[in-house]
Amino acid sequence: MKIGCPKEIKAQEFRVGLTPAAAREAVAHGHEVMIETGAGAGAGFTDDDYLGVGAHIVDTAEEVFAKAGMIVKVKEPQAVERKRLREGQVLFTYLHLAPDPEQTRDLLDSGVTAIAYETVTDAAGGLPLLAPMSEVAGRLAPQVGAWALQKANGGRGVLMGGVPGVGPADVVVIGGGVVGTQAARVAAGMGADVTVLDRSLPRLRYLDDVYRGVFKTRYASADATAHLITTADLVIGAVLIPGAAAPKLVTKAQLSTMKRGAVIVDVAIDQGGCFETSHATTHENPIYEVDGVVHYCVANMPGAVARTSTIALGNATMPYMLALADKGWQAACRDDAHLLAGLNTHAGKLTNYAVGRALGIDVVSPSVIVKA
Repeated sequence: MKIGCPKEIKAQEFRVGLTPAAAREAVAHGHEVMIETGAGAGAGFTDDDYLGVGAHIVDTAEEVFAKAGMIVKVKEPQAVERKRLREGQVLFTYLHLAPDPEQTRDLLDSGVTAIAYETVTDAAGGLPLLAPMSEVAGRLAPQVGAWALQKANGGRGVLMGGVPGVGPADVVVIGGGVVGTQAARVAAGMGADVTVLDRSLPRLRYLDDVYRGVFKTRYASADATAHLITTADLVIGAVLIPGAAAPKLVTKAQLSTMKRGAVIVDVAIDQGGCFETSHATTHENPIYEVDGVVHYCVANMPGAVARTSTIALGNATMPYMLALADKGWQAACRDDAHLLAGLNTHAGKLTNYAVGRALGIDVVSPSVIVKA
């Protein structure tokens, strides 16, 4: 198979879909790998790094899309990229379709077979291709929140760990999954007073057992959430419903109950965000203010640490990329129901039920598609 990797063109996105290590593996499996020139530069990989493992360097993204049978990316295809997709081609990348009807319609119109990293599952019920970026984003959230809390950036001027005689920042993390756990660990490590909210009692028990009071846990009732945000200096939104739009857990009206200069970091913004006042921002202009509350809603947070993120993502996606290339997408998905869960569109049909519910689009079962 011809595997193509174009340079990411989303604003301030420095990751790349294929590492040289992944390219080496694909070439060893007998596949042709095409990398757009400069695609790896933001993550610290040169064209020579790819040439050295047997990949080809091509001059333009147009050539990559025109010749490759499978496109491997990081972020969802932008409008100009979606015009280059075609039926019979496989797209393997993050998609986050539920809050993005325009992208969904373009993918359906193109006929491309789109497999989304974020909906591939595993035997333990996890999301193995989302997890590494969730870990990165979770660990980044207190870091960027601490920056936004600085007075010069519009925040309250509160130091996360405080100093002797002055208390630490009060941090609330909504969601105790991968993002929330990593965010809580780092925030607590910075010295903050951290509370994690979640609706799963087994998850809360797990966090209590494993972290033994490093941070506090609370059941995520509407009442508890409403109360805790009134005292918080930093609120981190870390809620995920796989494939679906994130629930709105803090309303605009509730912002008036928060401290002036408090900070919201919405890690769920890729799925539409879990605060009513959230809208996507970029690393270039990451923050804005609503009713005195600073919002950080960068939709590709891991892109800020592009080398770490690229290598972590490449480690996770490589086996699936090789299976798709070695067997073809249909056989690979027939052999692996967890990979099949990643199928979001094929030949003009939507194949993910959570996206269909969010956007009001009829869905065809992926198991029916893969058997056709």
